[in-house]
Amino acid sequence: MSISQEGIHCNYLNEMDLVWDRPDTFTDTTLHYCPGCGHSVINRLIMESVQELNIEEKTIGVAPVGCSVFAYHYMFIDMQEAAHGRASAVATGIKRILPDRIVFSYQGDGDLAAIGTAETIHTVNRGENILMLFINNGIYGMTGGQMSPTTLKGSITSTSPDGRDYNQHGYPLDITKIIAQMPGSAYVTRQSVDSANAVRKTKKAMMKSLKYQMDGGRGVCFIEIVSNCPSGWKMTPTESNEWLRNEIFNHYELGDIKQLPKLKTNEI
Repeated sequence: MSISQEGIHCNYLNEMDLVWDRPDTFTDTTLHYCPGCGHSVINRLIMESVQELNIEEKTIGVAPVGCSVFAYHYMFIDMQEAAHGRASAVATGIKRILPDRIVFSYQGDGDLAAIGTAETIHTVNRGENILMLFINNGIYGMTGGQMSPTTLKGSITSTSPDGRDYNQHGYPLDITKIIAQMPGSAYVTRQSVDSANAVRKTKKAMMKSLKYQMDGGRGVCFIEIVSNCPSGWKMTPTESNEWLRNEIFNHYELGDIKQLPKLKTNEI
């Protein structure tokens, strides 16, 4: 490239609008997630939201066993590991000891809706002032692709090789709708990250939930993110997103399930 061409090239770059830049709260570390998995996008959205709200020094995340287990490598905030299924219980303890902190848990469906069902229900029943992020890909992604409580009928997994049979395995557990009915939940929504528009909606839900906690809101904010698992589903990333849209969204419909309440003056 000649000097004149370099000048033109630099001017062109300077005139371009910056669409996205890695937030300082998102470490420059190679992700361990499988190619095409939604976890990496979700991790980025959390850290974007934390940085934009300027709460890096106040935020504490809790990640249990599962695909989220290495989240502390990527999130440049205080993080705490938890035993499988116990993230919401650990988050409860942190929030009660440090009520001025912004606390969230980051959990998968095998964790939150299976081994951690009791912790999940009782955390919401107590109305703890935390954000629970629930990544639902309908499978145990890290431990071998086993059927989870949210696996749909006919889905083939390592523990349902002939497909999930309702007579044998029961029905998918819609834990999010259960939580929406509980008085301890403040805001309940189901989103995804399968498209640019979906990513924007998911980030908006995160921002709303974090602001609510910052402003002294009462109750659990619960965001389910229906995501893909290309490796566990034995699909390409493109095929897995098509499966989400054509099959899974028909059962797990996206959108707000319980609206965020308006805070009274004396609650702020």
